[in-house]
Amino acid sequence: MDSSRGSSDELKRTNKGRSKTNCMEKESLLKQKSPAEFFAENKNIAGFDNPGKSLYTTVRELVENALDSAESISQLPDIELIIEEITKNKFNTMIGLVDRQRVDEELYDDFETTKAREKRLAKEARMQEIQAKNVALGKKLKEPPAIKSGKGRGEASFFKVTCKDNGRGMPHDEIPNMFGRVLSGTKYGLKQTRGKFGLGAKMALIWSKMSTGLPIEILSATRGQNYASFCRLDIDIHQNIPHVHLHEKRENKDKWHGAEIQIIIEGNWTTYRSKILHYMRQMAVITPYSQFFFKFISGISEKNLTIRFARRTDVMPPAPLETKHHPSAVDILLIKRLIAETSKQTLQQFLQHEFVNISKSYAERLVGEMGPDFGPKMAVKNLTSHQIVRIHQLFRQAKFDDPSGDCLSPAGEYNLRLGIIKELQPDMVATCSSSPQVFEGHPFIVEAGISLGGKDVKQGLNIFRFANRIPLLFEQGADVVTRTAMKKINWSSYKINQMQDKIGVFVSIVSTKVPFKGTGKEYIGDDITEISSAVKSAIKQCCLQLRSKIVKKLQARERQERKRNLTRYIPDASRAIMDVLEEMAQNYEPKRQRYDKEDDELLNKIASKEITETTFGESLSQYVEQVDYEMALEYATQSGASEEPREPIYLSSLEGSYSYVDLHSPVFVFRLIT
Repeated sequence: MDSSRGSSDELKRTNKGRSKTNCMEKESLLKQKSPAEFFAENKNIAGFDNPGKSLYTTVRELVENALDSAESISQLPDIELIIEEITKNKFNTMIGLVDRQRVDEELYDDFETTKAREKRLAKEARMQEIQAKNVALGKKLKEPPAIKSGKGRGEASFFKVTCKDNGRGMPHDEIPNMFGRVLSGTKYGLKQTRGKFGLGAKMALIWSKMSTGLPIEILSATRGQNYASFCRLDIDIHQNIPHVHLHEKRENKDKWHGAEIQIIIEGNWTTYRSKILHYMRQMAVITPYSQFFFKFISGISEKNLTIRFARRTDVMPPAPLETKHHPSAVDILLIKRLIAETSKQTLQQFLQHEFVNISKSYAERLVGEMGPDFGPKMAVKNLTSHQIVRIHQLFRQAKFDDPSGDCLSPAGEYNLRLGIIKELQPDMVATCSSSPQVFEGHPFIVEAGISLGGKDVKQGLNIFRFANRIPLLFEQGADVVTRTAMKKINWSSYKINQMQDKIGVFVSIVSTKVPFKGTGKEYIGDDITEISSAVKSAIKQCCLQLRSKIVKKLQARERQERKRNLTRYIPDASRAIMDVLEEMAQNYEPKRQRYDKEDDELLNKIASKEITETTFGESLSQYVEQVDYEMALEYATQSGASEEPREPIYLSSLEGSYSYVDLHSPVFVFRLIT
């Protein structure tokens, strides 16, 4: 008995120990996630927070990729975007699902109990009674709030998004990896680029796979290609590789080049309609050289929408150039990566060719400062970790010239002004572009525009923010532009009424590295002194221009008012003067020398009716016109305008092809026809 009980206890202890060991082994097993799986689980990082935001972000990613593609070959972008609403029945047909009628109503989230239905009906009855009383009293009726019939979340809405461009196109064999492999792309490097993480359409494909399970379709062709590549694919989330359904070459008779991408996703058009339209409008402002055709198709014809954002100019900003790293903007890991990728053999050559603003002589001085363990001819591949740390420390302590802004591609004052005029049609507009400045080794340029009045502009401040020539629509309150415009600018000192005037504030920041805040990368904080000062200075420069225009406009208005008042009193003044002169003429005695010769002639003409009240009125009108002209001439002379009236000049466009040279200025582009 005792022996069996002891062996049983020992067996229990053994099993318990094995169980504990197995649990520890399971807990100690490492797990690994692919980049695609990570972004699928953290989709809010890339802007896919909910169905509505996902629809907006998908549109944004496709449009920006299309712009980049066209601009990369200096082609004026022509982009077509179509959003088509897909009904539940059509979606079920597409995925091969047969519709079923509900059998157990209580199983569904939108089920309404008898008690809830009675409560809703009673509330509706009370609302009808209130409406009837208001009608009897003659009060203006307000639209009653919608009463929900249940707590249901509602059925999902699906949309087919199609974006077509006239850009570079994609090589046939590279299409699967360009869309089906996360964190692979052509935009990596130190360069001013649109976008956030380089995810682009890949994240839209992940959202499509999560919400609909349907693949993406791509049709693409490069310049001069006699075929078009068609690819239907989705992504293997766990392995981060493309899953190709169909990849073939099709005939391309029209020699079309570009890309057409079609994707079906879950979305919400109702709540994000305004955001999508605002995005398209602001994109038309910052890229007036582009043409956008937007179309929304719904099962209800009243909801259909078609908008064309026409091209205003054919002058495109130069393409941004890839540049090298500034020594003050690198860390130890980046130095190691540059050493691994460099083709240079010696340390001096590495410093001279892999970084900006390090000349040959300055590289020699830097190497000499590093210590006896370093030499100009030492092999850069043989540097130890401690030596790399020493290089990094010297980079942080030494002084280097600031990087130039030659690698940046701002929109330009010319394009910014054209975009504002085209989309807002303001009464006044002023633009300004700052010189290149530096933040943590990265150059940046701030462009600003201020408009007054315009179409579809609300009273007060209307702020439009751009980063690397893309609109920022979310998290506006914390942005450096918003805070500067609302708290650091005294608008009244520039003759602008902040509350009543329709003020448009446009600020565009371009840089090789825009210092976004937050995971959504939708705003730039105002804690960066260099950027905050540059934004404030640019806005003030625009305000100074506007104040000058406003003062001139007020002066012109005063002159018009003064002329109007003088003209109004001409009949009364003529009548009064005539009465006095007629009385003097009646009492006139020629023999007495009371008046000089001119007065005698005037009184004689009055007596003979040669001068009448009408004559005085005409003379006074001519005098008012003469004074107004002289004042206008004096004002034009002081302001630098031409002293002679200008006649309109009409320029006729040249037919056919011709060669030309564009001479760029901050405020205009002069085209010389050759």
